[in-house]
Amino acid sequence: MRVTFAALMLVMLLASLDQTIVSTALPTIVGELGGLAHLSWIVTGYLLATTVVTPLYGKLGDLLGRKVVLQSAILLFLAGSALCGMSRSMLELIIFRAVQGLGGGGLMVTTMAAVGDIVTPRERGRYQGLFGAVFGVSTVIGPLIGGYFVEHLSWRWIFYINLPLGLISVLVIGWTFHTPAIRRRQSIDFAGAALLAIFLTAVMVLTTLGGQSIGWLSPWSGVLIASAAFGLAGFVFVERRASEPILPLSLFRNRIFVVSCAVGFIVGLAMFGSVTYMPLYLQIVSGVSPARAGLQLTPMMAGVLVSSIASGRIISQIGRYRMFPIAGTAVMTVGLLLLSTLQAASAPWLASVYMLVLGLGLGMVMQVLILAVQNAVDYRDLGVATSGANLFRSIGGSVGVAAFGALFAVNLANGLAARLPPGSHLPASTEPAAIAALPPALKTVYLDVFAAALHPVFLAAAAIAAIGFALTWLLQEVPLRERARAESVGESFAMPHDATSLEELETIVRRLEARETHWEFYQHVAQSLDLSLAPDQIWLLVHICRSGPLWLSEAPVRLRVAPAHVEKIAEQLAATGLVARNEQSLVATARGSALFDRMVQGHRAMLQQLAARWSPEQHVEARAMLDRLARNLIADLPIAPARSH
Repeated sequence: MRVTFAALMLVMLLASLDQTIVSTALPTIVGELGGLAHLSWIVTGYLLATTVVTPLYGKLGDLLGRKVVLQSAILLFLAGSALCGMSRSMLELIIFRAVQGLGGGGLMVTTMAAVGDIVTPRERGRYQGLFGAVFGVSTVIGPLIGGYFVEHLSWRWIFYINLPLGLISVLVIGWTFHTPAIRRRQSIDFAGAALLAIFLTAVMVLTTLGGQSIGWLSPWSGVLIASAAFGLAGFVFVERRASEPILPLSLFRNRIFVVSCAVGFIVGLAMFGSVTYMPLYLQIVSGVSPARAGLQLTPMMAGVLVSSIASGRIISQIGRYRMFPIAGTAVMTVGLLLLSTLQAASAPWLASVYMLVLGLGLGMVMQVLILAVQNAVDYRDLGVATSGANLFRSIGGSVGVAAFGALFAVNLANGLAARLPPGSHLPASTEPAAIAALPPALKTVYLDVFAAALHPVFLAAAAIAAIGFALTWLLQEVPLRERARAESVGESFAMPHDATSLEELETIVRRLEARETHWEFYQHVAQSLDLSLAPDQIWLLVHICRSGPLWLSEAPVRLRVAPAHVEKIAEQLAATGLVARNEQSLVATARGSALFDRMVQGHRAMLQQLAARWSPEQHVEARAMLDRLARNLIADLPIAPARSH
């Protein structure tokens, strides 16, 4: 199982790195292949493909089996990676990035779902937390690794590096990973996904090329507008009738869901837009190396990480969340305004400070919006509402990168046309080295215009973030019935996933339950049932009642506890009359079994209270899940907290 899990973590690493590793290579790629005006599509092509296919992969895994779907997604991702590395034009690279995204969307979703096939429910949260950590860390270090490859190898290696690692994953998964034979029949909304893709693609092509390659009044603009209208109308029509829609339209009657999706859209726009265009400023205007540019991007990602976890811990203490999106969007707006003030003469470290401010704001918003949505919808909508909120954030990233790209290209072209001296000739390549080699006078003009062309990008992003700030005031505060944490690293970095309502509810309940330590939990059990047992004695009784007679010779290995410790607890427990002991084993007495049943009922009542907002008693599968969690109780030996002296 460890080998399989390592392979799955490697798959997650590949998929998550590819979202940000390209950013620091963009100036070099554009310099070699040309097409500065279409630079945004290198990022947008991948994001768009990933956004559209993510909701489909989860259902395909249930229908066809996680193993074959995961291996197919990896192979498609690797094919796209190889083709990207061999690209000889900007158009080829954009198309192959979309192919890579079609596979990449399945890597994350199917990998997370595969955890449920190989890990017991009790341990699932811990392992999924490791995946989230891999996603978060790789998002932070992606620009740094990309910069290293560009500087010391070639930009093509940011794609080629996927091939050996991906092939190892395919072989290990094929050898060790065995999926359950049972398959759930799924209704897959292919029509909804296709229509959503038509709508988004038409909007982004029109946004990127409108007024430049395509005139606003040209027939092609009319075709794109008609395609967007057809895609949107068709999507609404299909979603009204689909048995398992990608995005149920009934959710839009929920004010919290609508506000959260709108703010999430803006957050995605701000995050991906910044990550895409800051390397251009750092490498071309500030003249830093690709590796150093990657290093200077890490403060933003680190800021997201720190403020996300911090806000989650505060929410777990106070049980309220509304203040964080309000504060976060305000800080986001300030960060984007600061970025818009950067000049050609600004110190490079100043950009890192401003990006840190932006990251701190993003982290206070991203995962908290997911928490707000989950806290506001019915149980039956938990899965699709969570996926829907993530979907809008991904769409925001795709649209934002495309729109910012068009704005930047127009301003750069107009600025150069207005300020370059007559007869000036710029190099065909826009690589940082080529720009640095320009005559001093021409170089100064070019860098000033380039920096000025980025100002409207960040000003527009700041204006949109300000709209997000205004929208967060419309977010209703629905007090959390129990204190909950919003600190999933992976979800904070917008890790795509597709889960059922049952899976989402189990994750929420386990997160809520985890707020108590094991020792405190058993103390609570003892107090509620008026028991004079210590927490470790209750723990051993639970093991014996749940798993049958405990053979003392096997106990240290089975329970992962030192033999002397097991012997001591066994003697204490036998003295209570709740278990009978002979030379070889411990067996629960009738009195001990009855007490265990009472503890299960008490734990079941506590879980029911934790999940009460979603009315689980009305749903058979949710009741069964709570019963299973109640019988599991807590399997690890509780450790008494250290006493202060």
